[in-house]
Amino acid sequence: MKNTLVILIVFLISQIGFGQDFQLEFQKYCQTNDTINQLKTLKEWQSKTPKDPELFTSYFNYHFMKSRQEIVTLTKDQPNGDSFVLKDSLNQNAGYLGSQIQFNQTELKKGLDKIDEGIKLYPNRLDMRFGKIFVLGQIEDWSYFTSEILKTIEFSAKNNNNWTWTNNEKYDSGEKEFLLGIQSYQLQLYNTGNDDLLKNMREIANKVLEHYPNHIESLSNLSITYLLTEEYDKGIEPLLKAEKINPKDYIVLGNIALGYKLKGDKEKAIEYYEKTVEYGDESAKEYAKQQLKELKE
Repeated sequence: MKNTLVILIVFLISQIGFGQDFQLEFQKYCQTNDTINQLKTLKEWQSKTPKDPELFTSYFNYHFMKSRQEIVTLTKDQPNGDSFVLKDSLNQNAGYLGSQIQFNQTELKKGLDKIDEGIKLYPNRLDMRFGKIFVLGQIEDWSYFTSEILKTIEFSAKNNNNWTWTNNEKYDSGEKEFLLGIQSYQLQLYNTGNDDLLKNMREIANKVLEHYPNHIESLSNLSITYLLTEEYDKGIEPLLKAEKINPKDYIVLGNIALGYKLKGDKEKAIEYYEKTVEYGDESAKEYAKQQLKELKE
């Protein structure tokens, strides 16, 4: 029995060694953008250790990068990002030469299928889940993006934020860093400037608050989705809950003041801008003083 155990341990160590060697080799070929040898390495890796978690993340990265294609565009209006102005014979603007990122759907699906395999085998690997969400944000599939965030929040309550990361290293940052990651995705949705995505932000905020009721950032996110749709009472309500959790949070206080100002309740707006002056940093104080001056005129 003892000999069998020793053989098994030696075998497992050799398997780990194989995985690490293949991972380094794959990363080397990624640096030179050598997709032929990337795929060759992945196939050899798969033949040796088919359930190595890093194999799934590497396959995912391979297919995602292969799916990403830069297309040259010629447009009449100036596109976002860098572009080259084309002039006609009269030195007038004739158009703009720029580029646009498109994604090959076949390669993209292969990558998403691989990371799904990895998540199924290693559900506590947060880098796999966040990696998938990142890619869905890159391709602007906001419905899929949102559903994956909701699933990850739900799972965080089941595993008590006992996450692992690359090479199955324990993710010690726990709940705080996990929620910071979710907050960054909320910011990504907000920065699109697309009001149709406010419902996505609201859904994510409500899901966070279902499991983390004292998460001030999610109470603020929920508020924003209502204030921007001019539902001021609904927007102020979660902020008042946030104030009870931290009465000196000057960002919350400033947002409450804004909510009351938008609603037309000058008296309450003044009350909360005065609280912002009391607890805010220099920038917040300066802005609140300016608002108070306007409200009291």
